[in-house]
Amino acid sequence: MTSAAASSPAAKLALAVVTEPERAVPAPVGAREDAMRSLLQTAADAGITRVATRPQGDQERLLGQAWPFPSPFAVSVRAVALSEGLDRVEARARRSLERMGLPRGDVLLVSGAGDLAGAEGRALWDRMLSLKDRGLYRRIGFLTTMEDGPVLLARRFQPDVVQIPCNILDQRPVTEGTLADLAGLGVEVHASSVFARGLLFANRETLPPGLSAYGVALSRTRRRLAEARTDPMQAALAFCLNLPPVAAVVASVASAAEMRAVLAAAHAPSPDLDWSTLALEEPAALTTGSQFAVSNAA
Repeated sequence: MTSAAASSPAAKLALAVVTEPERAVPAPVGAREDAMRSLLQTAADAGITRVATRPQGDQERLLGQAWPFPSPFAVSVRAVALSEGLDRVEARARRSLERMGLPRGDVLLVSGAGDLAGAEGRALWDRMLSLKDRGLYRRIGFLTTMEDGPVLLARRFQPDVVQIPCNILDQRPVTEGTLADLAGLGVEVHASSVFARGLLFANRETLPPGLSAYGVALSRTRRRLAEARTDPMQAALAFCLNLPPVAAVVASVASAAEMRAVLAAAHAPSPDLDWSTLALEEPAALTTGSQFAVSNAA
């Protein structure tokens, strides 16, 4: 990678393709494959080199049929939940690679840190290590939230990668030093939920009952962004892309058009904002809140 490419915001982005019906436009199978191919090519042309997947629906199959050749992407795979059984976790991790037509993956992630905290946590990690030792995955790690105590888990299991929600509404990973602590342990940190699970783009009228109390605060945040002449997507990406401990910013997109919108926002000048004024006072509910369907962003 050239120095110019390495300094591009796209080099820090990771693409999470969305295929859920509420986001993806319904289309015949052939058209869906063409749309996936266009999305991946748009990302590749922009210099994105990471793709994050999860084992649901036909996402992996579509990816496997649409990779650019040669593919520039390193792929991270989310394992199924431990509740499905250790054998199932291992078999599905192997199957994910087969469905995508890949001889090996870059990262395999435990689907939730709670799986590691339970009685079978060590056995699960040993299965992950075994897949790494056999060369099926280059690195292993886990998805976590602030409530999971990610730094303690990282000290215990010594993961290569940790993926954690972080955004302008929930800045706890920054303000509480979690990102810096993880990086200090030699962990590669990936930031997810950068658009606050769609809350940055939701209207007060569309908030579910459990999050309705955030309506006033969200309106205030959007007003401050408008006063700074910054749209929510641009602000969200600027905040995470400029965090030194973060190696990758996971942005979910459902189409090539959304990919272009994310890229344009990522390359926009970083806004001059007091980030602390944008955070919610009690953001913990965001980690379990409902996902919002939005038309222009993840």
